[in-house]
Amino acid sequence: MKKLLVVFLVTTFSFQLKAQLGGQRAYEFLNLPTNARTVALGGVNVTGGWLDPTQVGSNPAMLNDAMANQFVINRLNYFADIGQTNLTFIRPFEKLGNLAFGLNYLSYGTINSFDENGFLNGEFSVNEYVFSVSNSQAFGPFSVGTTLKLAVSDLSAFQSSAALLDVGGTFKHPEKELTLGFVIKNVGVLITDYTDDNNSQLPTDIQLGATFKPEFMPFRFSVTARNLVRSDVVFFDPSTNSLFGENEEPGFGEEIFRRLVFGAELMASENFQLRFGYNHLLRQELRLATASGGSGFSFGFMFKVKRFEFAFARALYHTVGGSNSLQMNFNLDGILNKKKDD
Repeated sequence: MKKLLVVFLVTTFSFQLKAQLGGQRAYEFLNLPTNARTVALGGVNVTGGWLDPTQVGSNPAMLNDAMANQFVINRLNYFADIGQTNLTFIRPFEKLGNLAFGLNYLSYGTINSFDENGFLNGEFSVNEYVFSVSNSQAFGPFSVGTTLKLAVSDLSAFQSSAALLDVGGTFKHPEKELTLGFVIKNVGVLITDYTDDNNSQLPTDIQLGATFKPEFMPFRFSVTARNLVRSDVVFFDPSTNSLFGENEEPGFGEEIFRRLVFGAELMASENFQLRFGYNHLLRQELRLATASGGSGFSFGFMFKVKRFEFAFARALYHTVGGSNSLQMNFNLDGILNKKKDD
């Protein structure tokens, strides 16, 4: 069983088909997108969605008064039985301002356990979850925010926990529809590790982004840079890459391009949007030499009816398929305020 868990840790978190950078850190589930907007925009976005409460998970500085009293449920269906559920609720407080409370739960389903001789030895489950509280403060066109997180990883007989912090900032142009932002994600310490002699590394990252809408166009464009704490995001092994027709090591341009995620939104109206994204790193790591299956591309839509908003997104990873994200936003402003007045 222990051997099976070791293999699971090394392989499962990166969902890899080609040689990748995954398997080097614990708590990689913290890098999964927690809302349909981010999934549709390529998987990483730190400056788009001022009215979307779940964007606080991407950048706590985006928490603002327009999100008050909103409750959001998001479900990300990954491959096999793997699924992620995210709950977000934002509540204003007189002295503290708006606080965003989040619960993110990832289940890997049921996994068969085998002994050293290969005989079935029952089943076990693997789950990871994180509780979070976010707050932000605005200073004119600037805003800063923080998120405190308690993460727990339960891998059958092995458990780990960590306390983490996200720090973000944004600049929103007072005249043009331009937002610049940055986030320092997942800085923290391990409370407990899987084993006494283990040395798990946290998935710390620095991300920069920009979102811009031209004045006379119904489109809004985003670009986000991530993996900025890593000196190299291109894994190249001549013995492996040659199998995929790649005989030369990628150059500096490829090193830059793999750090960027691109997104676009078509705002047909205030109540309906189409969203598209492209993630070059995913495409290069998951495509096959003979077929790509749309790897790295994503799309989705959003529509709003009164106090209810529904969003759907699909991210393509490989020829065998991709992941779907369903999101429902409930605006409870009138209900909660009415109860408070009563």
